[in-house]
Formats: sequence, C-alpha cells, structure tokens
Amino acid sequence: MLVTVRITSALIDPALLDLPWSTPLEEWPADHLVALPQGISRHVVRFVKLAGTVYAVKETGERVAEREYDLLRALERIGFPSVEAVAIVADRHAPDGEPLDPVLITRHLQFSLPYRALFSHTLRPETMARLLDALAALIVRMHITGFFWGDCSLSNTLFRRDAGAFAAYLVDAETGALHAKLSNGQRGEDLEIARVNIFGEALDLQAAGLLHESIDPEVVSEEVVQRYERLWHEITYEQEFQREDRHHVESRIRRLNEMGFDVAEVAMSLADRGAFKVRPKVVDAGYHTRRLLRLTGLDAEENQARRLLNDLDTYRAESDLSDEQQAAHRWLTEVFEPVVRAVPGHLRRKLEPTELFVQVIEHRWRLSEEAGRDVGLALAVQSFLADVLVHRPDEQAVLGVEVTQAVP
Repeated sequence: MLVTVRITSALIDPALLDLPWSTPLEEWPADHLVALPQGISRHVVRFVKLAGTVYAVKETGERVAEREYDLLRALERIGFPSVEAVAIVADRHAPDGEPLDPVLITRHLQFSLPYRALFSHTLRPETMARLLDALAALIVRMHITGFFWGDCSLSNTLFRRDAGAFAAYLVDAETGALHAKLSNGQRGEDLEIARVNIFGEALDLQAAGLLHESIDPEVVSEEVVQRYERLWHEITYEQEFQREDRHHVESRIRRLNEMGFDVAEVAMSLADRGAFKVRPKVVDAGYHTRRLLRLTGLDAEENQARRLLNDLDTYRAESDLSDEQQAAHRWLTEVFEPVVRAVPGHLRRKLEPTELFVQVIEHRWRLSEEAGRDVGLALAVQSFLADVLVHRPDEQAVLGVEVTQAVP
C-alpha cells in the first residue's frame, strides 16, 4: 500500500523525506542511525545524520509534539538556550495500515552531551559543582524569561564546554509553558520538581556505581536549589544607598554584566532619610555573548565570550587602536582565525573553534609562567596542537573522560 505522512516544518530538509517513516522508530535500521551518547528518556529517541547535519527524532503524541514544537520555536525566537525544533512528522502508518506515533525532530546540539555521559569514578566533585552551577543558571534564565519548565532535571538538559565551566541547554519542553512573568509559586514549584528529579537521578547514578563516593545525592539535589536562590537574589534584590553613593548603582550593573546578565532598566524610589532604593531589571543572560557577536560575528558561550573579549581588549590596547570595530576586525583576522586555521583537518572534531582558542590562550599563559616570559601565540599554538590536542578524544566523547560505549 502507498504510505503517506504529514510533515510540519518551517524549513524542511528534503532528505527527511527519505527516512523510513512507515517503520516504528525502535526498529529503524542501523544504516540510518548515528551512535551518540543519549540521556534517559520516557520516549524512543534516535539520532540520524542527513547531509552533514545530525537530528534527534523522538516518538510522542501528536498534541504533545505540536505543543513542544511551538514552545521550542518560541524559545528560539527569544534566544533562549534550547535545542532547535525542526519538524513534526504525523499521519505515519505501517505497511499493514497500523497507525504509528508522530515524531518530533530537533537539531542535535553540536559538542553537547547528556549528564550521564559526564559521570565516571574519575569525575571530580568540583566538576559536579560546575554542572550544578550551569543547571541553576539555566533555570534562572528560564524564570527571567517567564518560562515554566515543569520537569526540571539533568535528564532534560544538555551540557557544553564553556571555558572551564559548562553551559546548559534545555532539551525537553513538553511540560513547559511560556508566560509574561512567573509568580513566586511557579518558581517554587519548578525548584521542588528539580530537587526531587535530581535526587532520583543522583540515586540512579549511585546505584550504577557512576557517582564519586564523596558525592551525596541528597546534598546534590539541595545544592541546585541553593545555587539558584543565591543567583536569583543577586540579580533581583532591592538595594538601598545614600545620595552620595550613587556609584554603587554602576557597580551593581557592572557586577551583573560580569555575571553575564543584561540590565534593561533600573527602578529607583526615594526611601527614608533621603536614601534611594534601587532594583535593576535583568532581562536575560548573554551580555558578553552578544557583545562578541556584535563585534566579531563569533557565536560563543558566555564564559568563552568573556575570555575572547579580554583577549580582544588586550590586543586593542597593545595595538593602540581607538576604534573598537576596527580593533575587533583586525583581532579576528590577525589573531583568532590564524589559530583556528592552524589546526589540521583530522584534529578539528576535538574542540569547537571558540573553546579551542580559549584553551590555546590558557596554554600560552601556562607556558609563559614556566618560562618566566611571554612565549608568544605562535609557539603556544604549536605546543598545544602537538602536546595537548592530539591526545584529546573527539567531542563525541565525555568532557575529559572517554566514552566506552555510545548509546545508539
């Protein structure tokens, strides 16, 4: 019989039409699949590679797929860190006419990994701390945006390198809802869901022997909430100061910018004894990311962008260039791009370009400290390629730990 499907997509890849939609996702042949580390999911999920692009394909209900597709598209429009919705495939039928579940297709986030791929007996507690910081920052960004997740967990998050830290991305949005503003009750509900889910996930890791013996699952789940509350307080608390201390306002905004948050406006009111009360309106994270993108066109994570901008500012000062745009163009063509081009083709899957550059300048600093003088960028690049990068696994592997078996 003739098998037809209905595809909803803003910009469809014609290669999607060639996938075996009349076959249940669980039975798809191996020649269509890509082996990548995969998190725990209540749905059947498979990865496919078409024309050089990797997609995640998830079987789910039609109304759930449509809702998640719309939410992910809305989050993409406001620049929120989440996977990109590509298409919904519905009206699937097996050759015998049996109806099959619709699927949601998202674009795989390059250089990202699920949390279970990050755990082994060699994972250090401080690495866990950076993971929790990334998740807490993601939830804060989410709540500033007005997004209620409804299923906060490590399983529904992907992590990428970010200059010694991690950046977190939302993967599963099927329980989410986008509002103009969240109430304290909604934020509290999300945090309680996160605490319970993460406690269960940490217990699961512990039972599998994947959690370092010094890490307590209950402490892990509580720490996410505590880190969130500290960050939320820092970006929202009302500050009181005297008229002569107005510079504190600038200091507060600068501190928020350093944390990666943009301030849209500052609300001020007159308090007792001639003092002022100030509350900044934080609109979103990504302060350094947006500045770097505006100056150079480079798309980087927030910590990466901060490090690259520091290097750019140093270059500008040393070159005595007053024009910021001119300095950025010259830095891009004379410093950043030559470093990236120096990497041989067979090593380019090790790290994404912005993370590569960050690690090169860190390597230069270490070599210079050992030598007691600045060794220069060219020598640092060659040393990094020969002594560090060549020994690293591709970024399909765990961040610093080899993956022994990828889940298909």
